[in-house]
Amino acid sequence: MVETFQLQMNEYLPLRDVVFQTLRQAILKGELKPGERLMEIHLAQKLGVSRTPVREAIRKLELEGLVLMIPRKGAVVAEITVSDLEDVLEVRSALEELAVKCACRKITSEQLSLLKEAAEEFGKSLKGQDVSACAQADEAFHGVIYQATGNRRLMQMLSNLREQMYRYRVEYLKDRQSHQILLKEHREIMQALERKDEEEAARITAVHIERQKENIINTLTKKE
Repeated sequence: MVETFQLQMNEYLPLRDVVFQTLRQAILKGELKPGERLMEIHLAQKLGVSRTPVREAIRKLELEGLVLMIPRKGAVVAEITVSDLEDVLEVRSALEELAVKCACRKITSEQLSLLKEAAEEFGKSLKGQDVSACAQADEAFHGVIYQATGNRRLMQMLSNLREQMYRYRVEYLKDRQSHQILLKEHREIMQALERKDEEEAARITAVHIERQKENIINTLTKKE
């Protein structure tokens, strides 16, 4: 059992939701790894809570597909599967293309500057060895585009999807050969936004996501 995560306290949430969010983030960030058993007693002791909120959290994680209940073994972190990846990216592609089209119409000069800064930070992160930092920098780049849409519902949906993508994003970024392609695609998306070219921005975004899917599927199938 990985020991790096801690209870993420939030005074505005019930304890069961705090435990749920803590375990959810630990799974999405890979602190709790695919196939790892989730033992109620151990988790309750680690987080300093009773077993009840842990049990409730595990049930919610099962509903999200992040946890599986296996006979005679109990709760385990769900494996990263090709099927799940394809489901998530199918939705993500449609929403990202919508987002970048909206951003083309509404993005301000200040937001374009923030996007360039985010692209530079992402480039710097790729020079290091911290894959989580790379994933966060990549999320920050796309986050500027989401904000530029001005559509709160769309931002909320993409934010939720972004969390589900985190495990896959980390897998993609482990492949250092993909880094230059990512930088190129980010640059092309920025240029399309600057020109306010909705169709080109959407096309590049679709290619960007499809390339990630192919790369991650190759990674996953190699592990099988």
